[in-house]
Amino acid sequence: MSKHVEKYLHKQMDREAGKEHTIHRTKIVATVGPACDTYEKLLELVRAGVNVFRLNFSHGSHEDKAKIIEHIRNINKTEPYTIAILADLQGPKLRVGEIQGGAMEVKAGDVLTFTFEKCVGTMEKIYVSYPNLHQDVKIGNIILIDDGKIEVKVVEITPTNDVKVEVTLGGILSSKKGINLPDTKVSLPALTTKDLEDLEFILTQNVDWIALSFVRDVKDITSLKTRLTEAKSKAKVIAKIEKPEALRNIRDIIIESDAIMIARGDLGVEVPVEKVPMIQKDLIRKCIHRAKPVIVATQMMESMIDRVKPNRSEITDVANAVLEGADAVMLSGETATGQHPALVVSTMKKIIMEVEATEYNYNREDDLAPQPHSPSFLSDAICYNGCKIAKDVHADALIGMTQSGYTGFMLSSYRPKSPLYIFTKERTLVNQLSLSWGVRAFYYDEEESLDDIISDQIEILKERGFLKTGDVVINTGSTPVKMHLPTNVLKITKL
Repeated sequence: MSKHVEKYLHKQMDREAGKEHTIHRTKIVATVGPACDTYEKLLELVRAGVNVFRLNFSHGSHEDKAKIIEHIRNINKTEPYTIAILADLQGPKLRVGEIQGGAMEVKAGDVLTFTFEKCVGTMEKIYVSYPNLHQDVKIGNIILIDDGKIEVKVVEITPTNDVKVEVTLGGILSSKKGINLPDTKVSLPALTTKDLEDLEFILTQNVDWIALSFVRDVKDITSLKTRLTEAKSKAKVIAKIEKPEALRNIRDIIIESDAIMIARGDLGVEVPVEKVPMIQKDLIRKCIHRAKPVIVATQMMESMIDRVKPNRSEITDVANAVLEGADAVMLSGETATGQHPALVVSTMKKIIMEVEATEYNYNREDDLAPQPHSPSFLSDAICYNGCKIAKDVHADALIGMTQSGYTGFMLSSYRPKSPLYIFTKERTLVNQLSLSWGVRAFYYDEEESLDDIISDQIEILKERGFLKTGDVVINTGSTPVKMHLPTNVLKITKL
């Protein structure tokens, strides 16, 4: 064993658990809530297959979030896992206020009054958490409540800045239900006062990913990234796609973001529901072409909130996301408040593995050739050919090195057939890369000769049970090592 290798084996105590954890290449994101917020329950979810924990800042206190983050950090320190933490900002989520008695029935033809003055909602007046509602909506605009279960139409904007609406689709209106304005250009900023307060806390916690809700254009992303740069944060930004405006600006949003979340809940209310499947397929394709991780989210296995088996349609939904090439699939209420969090995760993992075990062609080298106009064209070509050669020689491992994460994201985007291992000296990237399809990341910070580095990486993987004598390995790297150049070397080794 080389003089360096031993210090990178501190998690070797449970080699089989570490190997088993990344056997599914499409990653699993699980939302943390009351059903799974203890150390023991979080560890149970990790062992079931979770790669990323999402903390939803629409709910819960900063104190609660700090405890959860501490638990996840401890799992990463003491267990053979690298779990990422995703902080999900609420964004300009519009809601009705408290309703008298908790709920009331509204019928088609009823006229309601929306106001920004705090009050307990009745048939006379209902508080809405949106001070600019009267300025932004126009007569005839449709407003949807509770994910579209109730639909109203604007009929009058009063001199006192209230908005009168006529119910066109009735139902039970409950307290704090969300509002969507599919016909209206919302003037609220992407980062609300609440988001800025949450962000201030998040920046003290060194989370790996920050998701920005209700992104409309690229300025929303640059605004958040500027704040992260000023705070010297290494967190990466996920743009949540749930507004029609985002779809119109999607190219620039994908380029500026570090990852994309297809948030199908609000998206399915803001756009006609029949368009969502093709939007999902198109966004996954665009993200893979830009080597940006993409998450498919919302209602993937919602029936398992209170059941022990998913609906057949949910099984197909998860399978289709895997077949389309998503980097990750996400659970929300299923793990946050559901009755069987670990069972949901293990069921989702079984679906993923069943699909990935088929002969379906995941490899994207045929339609993802390196682009000559790309500023990283030469290193892209190395990554592309690394994946192609790995397939040609039936390599047992494809190993990359990265400082920015780019090589990891690029190798992942080709969806190689060989197991993919990424080494980095940036500790934050080890967890961040847990979101990317097929990636298993390791910390390594030696900077001697490239031959020594490659030898160390192979030895680390052997010691941790990922490789054995006789295996064929493809390495990408850069030389001279200490110049930290983009990837410029490709090497084949038979162990």
